[in-house]
Amino acid sequence: MFALFSVSSIAQSKEQIKDSIERSFIEVYEFKKKAKMSSALEKLTTILDLSDTIQDQKSKARAYMLRAEIGVEENYNNFNPEEIEDYLVRAKELQEEINDSLGLGYNFVLRALTATRNTSYSNADKYFEEAEAIFDKFQSIDDINKLKYYRGLFYLSQGINGRAIERFENSLPINDPYQPNYLRSKVHLNLAKAYKNIKQYDNAKLNAETALKIANSYDFPVIKLQSTQIISDTYAGLGDLENAYAYQGRYIQIKDSIFNINNLQSMAEANAYFDNEFHKRHIKELERQYEDSNQKGKRNKLTSILSSALLIIISLLTISLYRNNQIKVKTNNLLLKKNSELQLAKDNAEKAMKAKAQFLSTVTHELRTPLYAVTGLTHLLLEENPSESQKEHLKSLKFSGDYLLTFINDILQVNKIEARKLAVEKAPLNLKKVLNDVVNSLTQTSKENNNKIILNIDKSIPEKLVGDYLKMSQVFINLISNALKFTKDGIVEISARVLEEDDEQQLIQFEITDNGIGISKEMQENIFDSFSQGSVQINRKYGGTGLGLTIVKSLLELLESDIQLESKLGEGSTFRFALPLEKLAPEASEADIAITEKTDLKSRQFKVLLVEDNKINQVITKKIIAKQNMTCDIADDGYQAIDYARSNRYDFILMDIHMPGISGVEATKEIRKFDVSTPIIALTAISLDENKGDFLKNGFNEVISKPFDPEVFYQKISNILS
Repeated sequence: MFALFSVSSIAQSKEQIKDSIERSFIEVYEFKKKAKMSSALEKLTTILDLSDTIQDQKSKARAYMLRAEIGVEENYNNFNPEEIEDYLVRAKELQEEINDSLGLGYNFVLRALTATRNTSYSNADKYFEEAEAIFDKFQSIDDINKLKYYRGLFYLSQGINGRAIERFENSLPINDPYQPNYLRSKVHLNLAKAYKNIKQYDNAKLNAETALKIANSYDFPVIKLQSTQIISDTYAGLGDLENAYAYQGRYIQIKDSIFNINNLQSMAEANAYFDNEFHKRHIKELERQYEDSNQKGKRNKLTSILSSALLIIISLLTISLYRNNQIKVKTNNLLLKKNSELQLAKDNAEKAMKAKAQFLSTVTHELRTPLYAVTGLTHLLLEENPSESQKEHLKSLKFSGDYLLTFINDILQVNKIEARKLAVEKAPLNLKKVLNDVVNSLTQTSKENNNKIILNIDKSIPEKLVGDYLKMSQVFINLISNALKFTKDGIVEISARVLEEDDEQQLIQFEITDNGIGISKEMQENIFDSFSQGSVQINRKYGGTGLGLTIVKSLLELLESDIQLESKLGEGSTFRFALPLEKLAPEASEADIAITEKTDLKSRQFKVLLVEDNKINQVITKKIIAKQNMTCDIADDGYQAIDYARSNRYDFILMDIHMPGISGVEATKEIRKFDVSTPIIALTAISLDENKGDFLKNGFNEVISKPFDPEVFYQKISNILS
């Protein structure tokens, strides 16, 4: 505690000294503005003493710079370029040591002003360019404006009055943290000098009076003196001798008050004292450097001995490293060769995977089109009151078509997951309703094997959550239908309970448990692989694609979850996973959750444009539409669709995507140029590269993939039209 208190006290004391230094700088500028140069020099000595106590190099450099600035002032009689150079050199050493770039810029400015006052104009110009490069880098308007003023002094000293006037005027408004009004008055004073030089007495008098007004307001004696002299000269130039004499008298009074014997004597004493202190500090610094140099020499001697020994050791190590390097070169060459072979194998594997995905995508897409005819015609025939014997055949045909469609959808789903074409779509949902809908859809499946489904949902799970309805439904359907398929005369239990909860989300654990045939330890290792069902015998007995669990695993990974399996052969299985689901904001209404109520489409006659190039699909889709008392026009391609849409009014448009000529997407873009309100629904045997989001961005209102369930088809249309 004592040590901490000591450190805290030292830090506090250091801050107090820094505050004292800053206050002293402000006082120096005040003394300088009021021509109290002796007081300014005494205060600068105080700043150096304070800076030494805390090793504040920046403040020391500023003090030397300010001393040089006082020496450059035109009202300072003891102009000594060599002395000013000493201060600036010492300041530069400190500025470079602490990397004070802006301070170095002003160091160059003071060198330029010293050279200007010493009529060494080429050197002055060079120093100004150095300062300008630094200020441009910092892009400080205030510093750049002050540099324009100093450049004006440079031109004024040479008698280049036009350029001087231009620089002075461009420097306004001029700002400085310590002497803004002082610099502003000096700008007007020097403008008056330049105008007087070119005998523009009115402008000279106006600027001199402005300088005098500022000097009177803030008590700047030297500015009063010089502006009074210029006003006297301008009156003389204008022929007004009375006012010229009057201002000349005021000039003499002010001069006597500033440059009297006492002031000059005290300034000389202060100057001598400061210079003496400066040289003392410089001698101490040289002594310290000499001592450091001696110590360094002793260290260098010891270092030389150690270096010799080290050099011998390094030589031995170099020989050893050379031998090792030769071995490494041979090893690296072998590794490069193997790496090239691996890269080639990787590229070939990626090409093969891409070709496989493209092939499967093309096959599934091409199978969907004829399958649409099979499922569509079957649905239509079942609604036309077939005989009992025909009904059985049609149901078998429908089952086969649905099975084939499921298989195709599974392949496409796996391809999309592998190609990373699926994205999570979050929307409000009712979790209890999702689970109940899945269970209800599988009621018939459970009856086939005389199974019972039990649904247990934690009461703390709210009705309103946010998640991906479609992907969650796919996971539950695959897992529950899988459990029902491999269980007979048993129970399939679905449970959902909250594991963790905060203000924003719930982590809900789901379990699907059955008491079916179970899975052996050997089979559990690859049960989630594609086309895997455990064995050929199981595949033949129970059927299925072998893709359900692969899809489940991939979808859960997409939903930031992982599936776990516990199973014993002959006793049953449990599939377990946890999903993070966001809570819906309390103010969200029931309208936020998807509503699936059907709308009677027969209540009014809708007119439809069907765009389809396949004749069989035209007939089937037209009949499905006619079931709801809708009439339709048929366009065989995209160009014809654009013409129909331009010349007719339709309630909605059914647009095939893959057609000869232009695609359905391009046709839709053209229609949207003159019709933005008519709903357009994409009818497509969707492929690997097609996503619903892409269609919606291109002007479609909805996407229905072929083949489709007519009831789903009617539902989506009713949602769009309602």
